[in-house]
Amino acid sequence: MTELWQYEFMRHALAAAVLASIACGLVGVLVVVKKIVSISGGIAHSAFGGIGLGYLLKIDPLLTVLPFSLLAAGGIGLLTRKTKIPEDTAIGIFWTVCVALGVIFIGLTPGYAPDLFSYLFGNILTVPASDLYLMAVLDAVIIFLVVFCYRGFLAVSFDEEYAEVLNLPVTFLYLLLLGLVALTVVVLMKIVGIILVMALLTLPAAIARTFTANLRKMMILAILEGIFFTVAGVIFSYYFNLASGALIVLFLGAGFVLVQGIHF
Repeated sequence: MTELWQYEFMRHALAAAVLASIACGLVGVLVVVKKIVSISGGIAHSAFGGIGLGYLLKIDPLLTVLPFSLLAAGGIGLLTRKTKIPEDTAIGIFWTVCVALGVIFIGLTPGYAPDLFSYLFGNILTVPASDLYLMAVLDAVIIFLVVFCYRGFLAVSFDEEYAEVLNLPVTFLYLLLLGLVALTVVVLMKIVGIILVMALLTLPAAIARTFTANLRKMMILAILEGIFFTVAGVIFSYYFNLASGALIVLFLGAGFVLVQGIHF
């Protein structure tokens, strides 16, 4: 096992696993408690438009995914709050339009996009140091906002009507939460790819919710679970030459089934 630390790519992968677990542990719990998993999926898949734009502009796609995801999050949130359009319809609109834009952008890009597969399905073993720095910055932003707005998120997640009685800015907090989902999508993209982002957002939180109803404890437990399963996925993917993102999700799925079986 100690031989893994000799390789720089493995050190990067393990660091990425920890950073991703922090983001998905904090935001994933809010997503599960608030029951906006479908919206997080819409934001995640809308990020494909940002990937295509990055290839077209010949810059790191993560840099274009960030504003694209934030715009999609804001668009979905405002469309559902300010109009009579149903939530699932708004998700479908942004999901399909953004994916279509991504396809067009990639089609306009000269040559072949060799790294596209890693953004769709992730490859934690290829995370460079520059991506780690970006993930660390986004984690810091997520931690600050969750801590600073914790009471507001707590009220909005469990009971919006009660939050309105307390004169909390419910719509702002809702949009801010969707923005945090967008940031988390960027953090998780190189780990499991946009196809499997929903799994890493929801499974650690779903497992943690089995053990506690306290939001703070749920977040801590989800982070620790995420670190355990993502690190295990990285190690097993290295030794058995399997897709790291898919293996991480399978480990999380197996953990969820095991926990539910024990508590059944």
